[in-house]
Amino acid sequence: MSAPHERRTLAPSLSTPSLSTPSLFAYARDLRGADPGAPLPERGRPLPGTARPPRPKRVGRTHAEARIAVTDVLVSLLADPDVERSAAGAHRALSATGVRDRTVFSAAAALPPPDDPADRARVRALGRRLTRDGTTTITVAAGLGILARLGEAEDVPYLRLLGVLQGLDQEVVTVLAPLDRRTAAFVWLVHRVRGAELRALVDALDSGDPEAVRDRFLDIPTGPRALGPEAARHLAEAVGLVDLLRREPDHPGLLAQAVRVMVRMTSRRNYLVEILRYGDAVDLYETVAALAHRLPRELGHRADLVSLALDLHSGAGHLLAWPEGRREELFDTLLGVARWWQGDAPADPADRRRADWLRRTVRRLRTARRLRTADAAEPSGDPRLRIEVAVADPAEPEVVETRFLIDGRPLVPEAFDQGPGEPPERLLDRGALRATSEPREVRLAEAYCTEGCCGALYVTVRREGDHVVWDGWRRPGASVGLPELPAYRFDAVAYDAEIAHAEHDQGWTWPARRTARLITAGLRDRPETFTRWGLRQGWISTDFGAPDTTVVTFTGPLPAAGGTPEADGERRQFLWRIPDDGRPPEEQAAAALRRLAEGDPRGYPEVRG
Repeated sequence: MSAPHERRTLAPSLSTPSLSTPSLFAYARDLRGADPGAPLPERGRPLPGTARPPRPKRVGRTHAEARIAVTDVLVSLLADPDVERSAAGAHRALSATGVRDRTVFSAAAALPPPDDPADRARVRALGRRLTRDGTTTITVAAGLGILARLGEAEDVPYLRLLGVLQGLDQEVVTVLAPLDRRTAAFVWLVHRVRGAELRALVDALDSGDPEAVRDRFLDIPTGPRALGPEAARHLAEAVGLVDLLRREPDHPGLLAQAVRVMVRMTSRRNYLVEILRYGDAVDLYETVAALAHRLPRELGHRADLVSLALDLHSGAGHLLAWPEGRREELFDTLLGVARWWQGDAPADPADRRRADWLRRTVRRLRTARRLRTADAAEPSGDPRLRIEVAVADPAEPEVVETRFLIDGRPLVPEAFDQGPGEPPERLLDRGALRATSEPREVRLAEAYCTEGCCGALYVTVRREGDHVVWDGWRRPGASVGLPELPAYRFDAVAYDAEIAHAEHDQGWTWPARRTARLITAGLRDRPETFTRWGLRQGWISTDFGAPDTTVVTFTGPLPAAGGTPEADGERRQFLWRIPDDGRPPEEQAAAALRRLAEGDPRGYPEVRG
């Protein structure tokens, strides 16, 4: 009996150009066989020219109508008891709809599998036939969509070969993910990563040599601009990070590299919460905590461990499926190993900034741990709200977010998975969370890109007798599948006390950020500082790449030739950078406010736009 990829004459309609056209699977297999040791090209191997024949035009049809049309075709194909006949007519019927491959895949993946075991086996056989014998992407996409529900372990080798072809990787990764996450991650890396070190790792994974995989993994740059959270997750999955660590716990550098990759997975500078998508997250936390004492007592390693402890306390890591009490034990272990010792301040400004962050964060986490223990000892009938400001390691691009813990459980990563909480300047410095009898809608979090792109999380806050109510939740533009949120009724006295504490808390700040907040507060009482020059105040914070520099921004037209205000003209952005000079923030802020008030502020800032 012929192998599946050799049956080129059984289903002529699977091959539109000619009967001799190989299936895409056979094409991928033959490319691999021709030069098995060749590196995989960035973004995968090109499709043959016959893989995407011209699509008939469909004018005036919406996407929903196209989806219905292809679904009708798929339902008809799946209902046919003759798999050979159904497969033979698939390409012609699907091509006639004029839809794209990804629409075919999503429509096929959305169809519920039959209840009857015999029918499920028949439909699975059709999916395999289309996937392995299809000569065009539209036919293979239909087969992949069927296998998204019905695929089994025996499909993995076929999917891995197909996955190296351009144009099929997203669908193949979706099908592989529940079957074999390591293979799914490998396919993702083939198409998505760049740079010599990551490409070398892809080649090592392709070769199947475990020592080469380990060595290439150690070479991967893990800085925030070199490795994003999504790539970090796929990297951990592809190398089998937990098994790698447990197999070689004493290997020099392996633990430190694993910790850095883990920290990257916890970052909120991403569209999704990657640590929650990583299936081995709990095991990785356990393994890292057990080995953490072996890390050298260096600033960077301690900062990484504190970052992981912070995530366990109030970030997405808190939400993993922890056994009772185990998360708290790991938190204590990581924080204990990472405890910073007193000593001379580092000479390097970046290291000094990081050491200051480490001391502040450890102190705040210890305090938060005591408060949580006290809350647990005094249960209340009403939910208990804690508001904390979390500051990321200064080695990361600046992330300062307001976090909300309700009965100790972090709200934002569970309710909205596409971005961090709003910065405290927007929520706490403006009194946005104060409750009155007049309902007020407040944005608690925004997507990593922007609200207009991927959404935000809103709540309505109002006072109702002895309670403050959070309800009226809105998540415009957010992803589907998020949990429904209840109405929370907080004790009003406890709520007011928590808001007052959060608004007056300065323990998370550093001098330049404190200066920025004081300038903002001073300008709030002096709006004429900018308006008298036809200007509008912009954001005031610390420089993204230089946290020890305060930045004051405003917009408006350039000054007229004589230095007089000009109401009309093209608007520009002005950025005034104020480096921290070592004086108390109160003095630096007062000096900045005086200079702004003395005259036209457009004379000294940088001009943009």
